[in-house]
Amino acid sequence: MMEKKFIDSLQEIEEIEKSTPVEEFIPFKSTYEAIYDSAMSHSDKTAISFFLSGDDYKNSIEVTYKDLISNITRTANFFHSLGLREDDTVAFVLPNLPETHYVLWGAEAACRVFAVNSLLDAEKIRELVNATEAKAVVTMAPIIGSDLWEKVSSIATELYHTRFLIGVDITHYVPSFPETMKAEINEKIRVNMELLENIEYFDLVHEIREIDGEQLKFDRTYQEDTVSSMFCTGGTTGLPKIAQRTHRNEIFDASAVKTFSQEVFNSEAVILAGVPLFHVTGALATGLVSFMSGGSLVMTTPSGYRGQNVFSQIWNIVEHYRVTAMIGVPTVYAHLLNIPLTGQDISSLEYCMCGSAPFPTALYREFANYIDAEVIEAYGLTEGTCISSGTPPGIKEKIGSIGLRLPHQKMACAHIEENRVIGICDTNEVGALLIRGPNVFMGYLQPIHNQDIWVTDSNGDTWFNTGDLARQDKDGYFWLTGRKKEIIVRGGHNIEPKMIEEVLCQHPQVSLAAAVGQPDAYAGEIPTCYVQLLEGANIEEEELLKFAQENIFERAAIPKRIHILDSIPITPVGKVFKPALESMEIRRCIVRGAENIHQDTSFEVKIVESSPHGKSAHVILTSWKDNDIESLKKSLAHYSFNVTLEM
Repeated sequence: MMEKKFIDSLQEIEEIEKSTPVEEFIPFKSTYEAIYDSAMSHSDKTAISFFLSGDDYKNSIEVTYKDLISNITRTANFFHSLGLREDDTVAFVLPNLPETHYVLWGAEAACRVFAVNSLLDAEKIRELVNATEAKAVVTMAPIIGSDLWEKVSSIATELYHTRFLIGVDITHYVPSFPETMKAEINEKIRVNMELLENIEYFDLVHEIREIDGEQLKFDRTYQEDTVSSMFCTGGTTGLPKIAQRTHRNEIFDASAVKTFSQEVFNSEAVILAGVPLFHVTGALATGLVSFMSGGSLVMTTPSGYRGQNVFSQIWNIVEHYRVTAMIGVPTVYAHLLNIPLTGQDISSLEYCMCGSAPFPTALYREFANYIDAEVIEAYGLTEGTCISSGTPPGIKEKIGSIGLRLPHQKMACAHIEENRVIGICDTNEVGALLIRGPNVFMGYLQPIHNQDIWVTDSNGDTWFNTGDLARQDKDGYFWLTGRKKEIIVRGGHNIEPKMIEEVLCQHPQVSLAAAVGQPDAYAGEIPTCYVQLLEGANIEEEELLKFAQENIFERAAIPKRIHILDSIPITPVGKVFKPALESMEIRRCIVRGAENIHQDTSFEVKIVESSPHGKSAHVILTSWKDNDIESLKKSLAHYSFNVTLEM
């Protein structure tokens, strides 16, 4: 085993910055060069182990580093053979497959790649693909259990810039797959493609078998601003913003993460990879960082952690592959608390990394007590390429912190006024969390979204405003306190949702908590909280409310109501989907107002995002009289959301 190493002080980071110039963190011009260099050093080592279901974990497909770089090279050459050049875009709508890595890094080598959330509906996929003017779209070939082909082929005639539809046929992972079913798949593709006049179809698996994988068949120059990838931000309402990142961004972030956490990412590491590759955590943390480190990935089915029987087999998987680290979101770790250990040897598992959403302190402690592994919380965002800071293991007094910043990526809490930094916050003073460095993206694809995201300090340096609020303690550790857009404003008093959520997550029967503002005609908003209980828990909302009243010491932050849900809505990457909860609150508000006027409250309420400043509710009433409608309209006039009423 290598000597353990993990940066655990701001002083050490500053010493690294003095001794190691930033350019040494960017030793390659492209992500292809970075993966190629590692593959040459680890040629026969396993890069990826992949299985189709949790029950098949012992029958994995093994991809060596030699195979990995060869298939990435083949895929890049294939895209180039289609006439795609550096300013063209390949969009992929794929689950987690070895081929997804080939497409991701092969497209970055030949042109640029756009990752599309495979869980989106067809209309959203169409809007996103058209927004990036993607010339090629890669998706799954038809197969039972996946609707991706149906979604993408149904909108193909409306993809106005797309010239190539490329299918990934995964039947080659099933040696006994019936030839008759393969024939049915090919017939389905043929029928669909006959309806398309200007789009050609290719089978990726077949095509790259016929192409040279020894070297790239084209020359390309990479500049500092050469775009490598486009990823959607974690936006949860409307069409996501599309962040443009460069090869320089990705290589720097991967190198900085490697330096920061050599214990996690090294050539002896075996990383359990269950987060989606359409998200930056999947692509970078369980992709580029691991490949550049020479580690091995265990890809847990096309659906990641959500795959068939993955959770039920999770400890067997860890034991079988001698997994050293896993990467997930808080909801994954909350779920693992319900998976009993039944004698498996999981002593190899040393680190559990959490990203994409804050890790509740109570869940952190409970999981750390359940599994003998260090929990590491990382903070990052799409606009910062992936990871911006992290917590070193073993420092118990910093539980709940998002840790120290990465070397050569600046991070600060500041007071902002009209896109200018008017002052850096004092120790433990809350301010806007800003980042600056080689990992910070170029900006959003749509220029309108670039307004007000950059701020300038007195030295003329430009920072990205993350939208998060945080404080920095005397040791240089950062602590998130909330998001500006999530702050509950009660009569002019700002309430951090995290204050409420942390308290309720300390209750022994609560798994997850999410606080939002309940619209109020007088105070603007009053706090309310939704909770998800641990499996087998039995408690009433009134008891949880009493617990909150006894443990939340800021009176204004005590929630007015607590609602128990079977499952709190989350995004595909595991973040709590607060807009859904906010919409529930708006509907409750409308129903309460209607109950005082009319007996029929079964009307339809549609909640839409009207602007960056708030939501609108469109209420469709079917059996109301005009005077009742007018009364309801007046009763709702003083709330923060806009209402339109329709018969």
